[in-house]
Amino acid sequence: MDQLWAPWRLSYVATAKLPSAGDPCFICAGLADDDDRKHLLALRTPLSVVVLNRFPYNNGHLLVAPRQHKARLDELTSEELLETMETLRRMVGVLDELMHPNGYNIGLNLGHAAGAGLPGHLHWHIVPRWHGDTNFMPIFGDAKVIVQSLDALYDMLVERLLR
Repeated sequence: MDQLWAPWRLSYVATAKLPSAGDPCFICAGLADDDDRKHLLALRTPLSVVVLNRFPYNNGHLLVAPRQHKARLDELTSEELLETMETLRRMVGVLDELMHPNGYNIGLNLGHAAGAGLPGHLHWHIVPRWHGDTNFMPIFGDAKVIVQSLDALYDMLVERLLR
């Protein structure tokens, strides 16, 4: 079995506490505020939202979520699920156009035990991948190289989404 090593994520994992019902939801906090840049909200649709991941696994790592704070798939209406998936599909197309990745990891961590850091608000991860995007830096330097700032990614996405 191959192993996926991600030592650069240790600082995030080591400081993470078990989520509780009283924890603030960063997606809802962003939606409640008009400063989309501050909250890294790249797109709002009537029923979904796209957020840049503050702790990206790779360049272009996005989160796509329903606007409503719902923790379970069976809580989503058909319309919410469809629009969220349409938004996910749209964002893959935008990333294809802007970043030209060789593939994607796309997934939903459903519940804390499955790795959801925000188990109260469903969200899908879109992680662009390139051939050779894992290299020696995480092994020898205990560092992951993310070559694009969140500000630069935000500007690029928003400019494209406004067309």
